[in-house]
Amino acid sequence: MSPTRRRSPSDDPGLPLGDRPEADAPGGDGTSGVGKPHYTGHRARLRERFLADPEAMPDYELLELLLCLAQPRGDVKPLAKALLARFGGFAEVVSAEPEKLRCVKGLGETGVAALKTAQATAVRLLRDRVRNQPVLSSWDQLLDYCRAAMAYGAVEQFRLLFLDTRNRLIADEPQQKGTINHTPVYPREVVRRALDLHASAIILVHNHPSGDPTPSKADIQMTLQIRNAAHAVGVSLHDHVIVGRDGHVSFKAQGLL
Repeated sequence: MSPTRRRSPSDDPGLPLGDRPEADAPGGDGTSGVGKPHYTGHRARLRERFLADPEAMPDYELLELLLCLAQPRGDVKPLAKALLARFGGFAEVVSAEPEKLRCVKGLGETGVAALKTAQATAVRLLRDRVRNQPVLSSWDQLLDYCRAAMAYGAVEQFRLLFLDTRNRLIADEPQQKGTINHTPVYPREVVRRALDLHASAIILVHNHPSGDPTPSKADIQMTLQIRNAAHAVGVSLHDHVIVGRDGHVSFKAQGLL
């Protein structure tokens, strides 16, 4: 009678490759031959370097740290580099849609959640910097927030910023997503929402997935329609900002409003 073999986590076919203890480890057991797994010391050194100087860490090592939190075993450096090669940069990785991240071999649900948590944390931090502040006097912070929230999206999305009489942000509402180059926005619905919130002014923000924030003719036409509809009920359109990976364009700065 042969002895009973205890199942280990690596026997579970449901675990993503990067969550299995033998991933990328010499000998297939996650160790360097003696003592602790070979990646344990590497992770400790990564943490020490990060806490000493976060800004000095290259993108792949910052991604490693995030993946280490989600995947307690295995060498995640190859996975971090694969993500950068697939998406192009740190911001592009954490901003990628979950379904696209799941296509990367070795990245499980915990890894996807870790990456999306990093993005949500950054967006929330930037949003809190402009909340309850006069928007027009904290314009750079507002642009940082909009770029973090929208610039790397794969499809177009509109965001409406509603302001009170002191130009403080009272509501920040993303609208429905569109296609890669078009999002339907209806002036009547924008104005109705402004009246519901007792807003005195609006700022429109949308992204261009192509990366180029140059306004299209359709962008300009739609903006003028919203400006005219809002003006008719005493609501000002302060600006329309288009964000993209390559920068941003302000309609007001360009003389389009």
